[in-house]
Amino acid sequence: METEQQPIDPIIEPYLLASFCAASACTAPAELETAVLDSPPRADSAWIRMGQEVLAGVQTLVSAAVYATLIVTFGFQVARVDGLSMAPTLEDHDRLIVNKLVYELGDPRPGDIVMLYYPLNPEKMFVKRVIAKEGDTVRIVDGHVYVNDIPLRDDYVPAEFRSHDDWGPQVVQQGYYFVMGDHRNNSSDSRHWGPVPKKYIVGKVKVRWWPLQDARIF
Repeated sequence: METEQQPIDPIIEPYLLASFCAASACTAPAELETAVLDSPPRADSAWIRMGQEVLAGVQTLVSAAVYATLIVTFGFQVARVDGLSMAPTLEDHDRLIVNKLVYELGDPRPGDIVMLYYPLNPEKMFVKRVIAKEGDTVRIVDGHVYVNDIPLRDDYVPAEFRSHDDWGPQVVQQGYYFVMGDHRNNSSDSRHWGPVPKKYIVGKVKVRWWPLQDARIF
């Protein structure tokens, strides 16, 4: 007696063949496997993937903005020199990177170039060099600076930039710093408005990055 042959659904057929092959240790034809696995991409899947990529890009931008804000607020700041009071070390319109974190961990030291709030108008900022720290005695004779009666080694000041004034002697009070510009005869500094409290010192100048040909690490 003959058995009637039932047609096999073309979608189910590959799975039946795969089950048969698994039971009989045969290998299904590659084209069958490809016919089952390869299907045209769905339009909604493409939109979902595009949305995920856009969301990832937005998250990256937001993260970068947050990190930049944290760096500027707590770590580093970009500044521009306005004036010649620190010439020839720094020139007008030089661009600087200021480390704001360093003085949260330690104290300014003589020789550091610092960015600070102008004590007479804290809305302004100056760039000066620390000359003496708290407890030091500063005296200036004919433009030559003495700290604790020891001549300051300031060969970074050219002869034509030196002043010929007299000042002091004066002891720098606790928590304050005596600062001066390298252009001694063209600088408003502690000789005119006194030592600066540490809370007014924003950070240490670490890098001059512009102009590129004069880039330097301090």
